[in-house]
Amino acid sequence: MEAAGWAVARAARRLLPKGRVAILCGPGNNGGDGFVAARLLARDGWLVRLSLLGEAGRLKGDAAVMAGRWTGAVEPLTLNSLDGCVGVIDALFGAGLARPLDGMARAVIEEMGRRRLPVIAVDVPSGVHGDSGAVLGIAPHCLATVTFFRPKPGHCLMPGRLKCGELVVADIGIPATVLDSIVPTVRRNGPGAWVLPEIRPDGHKYSRGHALILGGGEMTGAARLAARAARRVGAGLVTIAAPEGALGIYRAGDPGLLVTPSEPFDAALADARRNALLLGPGGGVGESLSGKVLAALATGRPCVLDADALSGFEGWSGELFRHLRDTVVLTPHDGEFRRLFGEVPGSRLERARHGAHLSGAVVLLKGADTVVAHPDGRATITTDAPPWLATAGSGDVLAGLIVGLLAQGMEPFEAASAAAWLHGRAAAAHGPGLIAEDLPEALPAILATMGRLAHE
Repeated sequence: MEAAGWAVARAARRLLPKGRVAILCGPGNNGGDGFVAARLLARDGWLVRLSLLGEAGRLKGDAAVMAGRWTGAVEPLTLNSLDGCVGVIDALFGAGLARPLDGMARAVIEEMGRRRLPVIAVDVPSGVHGDSGAVLGIAPHCLATVTFFRPKPGHCLMPGRLKCGELVVADIGIPATVLDSIVPTVRRNGPGAWVLPEIRPDGHKYSRGHALILGGGEMTGAARLAARAARRVGAGLVTIAAPEGALGIYRAGDPGLLVTPSEPFDAALADARRNALLLGPGGGVGESLSGKVLAALATGRPCVLDADALSGFEGWSGELFRHLRDTVVLTPHDGEFRRLFGEVPGSRLERARHGAHLSGAVVLLKGADTVVAHPDGRATITTDAPPWLATAGSGDVLAGLIVGLLAQGMEPFEAASAAAWLHGRAAAAHGPGLIAEDLPEALPAILATMGRLAHE
C-alpha cells in the first residue's frame, strides 16, 4: 500500500496543477492508498484536502494503518470537499465495486464533472467495474488512472476504458511469478501474446502457405482487399475463387494474385496446398454461400468465416456450430453476432467468450475494444485501435490478415489476435483520412520494425 500510494503521488506531481488537491478516500484499501498519497504530497509541500467516505474508526487492516500515519485533518465527504481545489485524487472505490454508486459518492463525482476538475483515479475510476468495464451509474472522466501490477479488463473494455485517461501501471513489488499460480486467461493484445511466423532463410513461397479466398460476383472489392492483406502479411500465395462472370474483374487486379473459378467449389478445394480458407467477404447471403461454407469446413483446414458467411446462418446457426472447431475463426461485428448467437448480455469480453464456448470456434468480436476468445476461455482485448479504422472494407482487410497468418501455420487464436493488433497498428500508423486500401500498404514498415526488435 505504501508503494501504491507513492505511485499515485508521483502521477499527481506530474499531471495535476500545483495547488490544493482534493483527495477523496473510500472505506477500503483504495482509501488507504489515498491516505499514503496525501501524506507524501503534503510532505513535498502540496496543499491537501482529505475527505473520507465513512468513519476513520471503521477502517480496517492496512487502510487503518495508513490513516493512522496521516497527521492532517480528515473531513467527511461532502460537496464542499472540492472547494478551493484545482485537482482531485479519486481513491473512493476500486475494481471490486459491484453496485451502482449512489448517495454522497455519486453527488461528489457529478460535481467533479460540473467543475471540470482534472482527476487521477486510484486503481479504476470509481464506478467502473473492474472485470467488465461497465459504468455502474456514474464514473469520473479521468486525466489518468494509476493501477498496480497488471491492467484489469475494465481498463481495456468499453465504456470503462474511456473513463480511465492515461493508464499508469505501477510496480508495487508483486513478483511476476504470482501469475504462475493465478494462470490468467485474459491478456491485453500485443506482441507478448503471440509470435509472428518466422520467414526462414531457406523458405519459399509454398512453405509460406497458400490462402484460398472465396470472392463474390458483385462486391468484388471485398475479396480483393482481403487478398492483398493476406499477401502483405506474408502468405506465399493467394488464390481468389470467383464466379465465372466476375473472373475478368479479379484477373485485372493485382498481377501477383491467382484467380480460379468458384464453380464447382469442390474443385477449388481439391488442391490441398491451399491450406487456409476465407469465406464471406462480398459473398452474398444465400444457400449457395452457406453450402460452400459447410464444404470448406468439411476439409478440416483452418478457416475464417466473415460477413455474409455468418449472416447466412441466421435462424439456423446450430447447423453451423455442429461443423465448427477451434481451427475456425468467426469474425462478427455486433449485428452479425446477434444473428448467430441472439441477444447476449454483458461486456464484449463476456459475449465473445459465450460465443466461443457455444460454437466451439475462435470468435473475434469486432469493435472499439475488439476481443478474440478461444473456446477454452482464453481471450485477448485490443486497446489501441484508432477510431478512423471504422471505414468500409476494413473488416475485409482484417479477415485477410487472419487467413494470411493461418496459411503460414499460426494457431487460429494467435492468428486472430495478431491480425487484430496489426490491423489497429496499421491504422494508427496511417492516421486520419484512412481508407481500407491504405491498411495493407502500412504493414511492411510495421513488420520490419517488429523484425528489428526481435533480433536486438
